[in-house]
Amino acid sequence: MSYAGRTARPRPQPVPVRVGGFGGAEGLAAWLRAERVTHVVDATHPFAARISANAVAAARCAGVPLMALTRPAWRARSGDRWTHVADLDAAVAALDGPPRRVMLALGRMHVERFAARPQHDYLLRFVDRPEHAPALPHHRLVIDRGPFTETGDRRLLVEHGTELIVCKNAGGEGAAAKLTAARGLGVPVLMIDRPALPERRTSDSVAAVLDWLAHSTDRGV
Repeated sequence: MSYAGRTARPRPQPVPVRVGGFGGAEGLAAWLRAERVTHVVDATHPFAARISANAVAAARCAGVPLMALTRPAWRARSGDRWTHVADLDAAVAALDGPPRRVMLALGRMHVERFAARPQHDYLLRFVDRPEHAPALPHHRLVIDRGPFTETGDRRLLVEHGTELIVCKNAGGEGAAAKLTAARGLGVPVLMIDRPALPERRTSDSVAAVLDWLAHSTDRGV
């Protein structure tokens, strides 16, 4: 298992773990050959477009089969007030206008982009406390680690008077509580759509990935 190194204290895993990049697709291909890797499972975040593209290219170069384990994207339900945007730049542009209380449910990597819209009061929720304060004139920082609950996120939105949530369509259950809470409170959501990725074999089922690994190993693939 390889981590990008974004979280200071990731949860322990029952398999060997490495942290850090590989040096692009060529570096990853070289690592796959050096470590005699026989299969690649890309279980990265749906918005980790660069590493996913590199993984596809590296696996092809090294002659190693690859499958992506993806979370199903969230879909709006009755009562949701979603506005879709294509990317982070579009999300920043959409925040032009009068001051609002905005929850940036994006993690810490992209917060600085919203300094271009300094008029808002931002609510930030990070896993780890940052070394330096975010460059947003008006913000409130909550340190917490998911999975979160609808009750807890509803309380958070009410406590901070949140008027808009900005988030990526990460999918899955672990971060969906804020969307359920927003639906119940009538809070609008600015939803950033997923990036385009290279064609690859995909599944949203861990069992299916394990079955693929077992059968392809039996066949000597």
